[in-house]
Amino acid sequence: MPISGGALEQRAHELAERREAFVRATVVRAQRPTSAHAGDTALLHADGRLDGFVGGACVEASVREYGLRALSAREPLLLRVVAGEPSHRTEDGAVEVSNPCLSGGAVEIFLEPSVPAPRVVVVGATPVARALAVLGAGLGLEMEVVDGAATAPLPDDGGLIVASHGHDEEPSLEAALRAGVPYVALVASAERGTAVVASLNVDDGLRSRVFSPAGLDLGARTPAEVALSILAQLIAERTRQRSAGTAASVAVARATTAIDPVCGMSVAAVDATPQVDRDGVLTYFCSTGCRAAFLADPERYAAHA
Repeated sequence: MPISGGALEQRAHELAERREAFVRATVVRAQRPTSAHAGDTALLHADGRLDGFVGGACVEASVREYGLRALSAREPLLLRVVAGEPSHRTEDGAVEVSNPCLSGGAVEIFLEPSVPAPRVVVVGATPVARALAVLGAGLGLEMEVVDGAATAPLPDDGGLIVASHGHDEEPSLEAALRAGVPYVALVASAERGTAVVASLNVDDGLRSRVFSPAGLDLGARTPAEVALSILAQLIAERTRQRSAGTAASVAVARATTAIDPVCGMSVAAVDATPQVDRDGVLTYFCSTGCRAAFLADPERYAAHA
């Protein structure tokens, strides 16, 4: 839907404040005849909703599909939409999609994903906790320092580090493990850390996930050095989990796709896409025009649905 540039920027700011992932779609080139113009912008939400204008409904369908792919991959993408029979051609960083519903022209849209920085919860008010907050922020992490009573870990957090020197350690660790936080660490000596971990009211599988003593063995002595060793371990663990395909994401999941039975286009199978529920089977369309054509004669397209 049309929306002013100032309102769009405000909406982007609000999404970032709420730690919601989105894609900024910007028209960088438009070839007539097309309704879009260079500079037109829209925001694509993680659920497929689109605010703003970058072209007609059929162009929006491609922006929705490939924007969600870019969001899932966390990599920008240049999308070119042209008229023609359904097809797509990809190369590094770009894709060209042929859209049979376009009467002509072409449009190129830059899709730029915005995914919140991983939140890392640090429990404690110790020198190590303060050093973690400073160094972590410099690495692009969203560091949140809390006391044990305020711990509220979430599955999409990047990690939880307890550096409270004996205060509220067990409840914080247990909450993080039960929430599925991917990196959970305890700053303590080897002997005390072993005792704390053994006392946790969780099963052995969860208990084994606690990194204690926290951090890589770098011979660290100062609070800053200890913090550096912990953050290095956190990054290494996140990299390992990404490689294994088990890394947590921030409200981002790759949408499945479907084929519009009327025009043959590939579309994102999400609630924001035009659709019809027929006998419990959802059929998705690139536009309300294709949806109307289907409803006018569903038997004609049933074999392709």
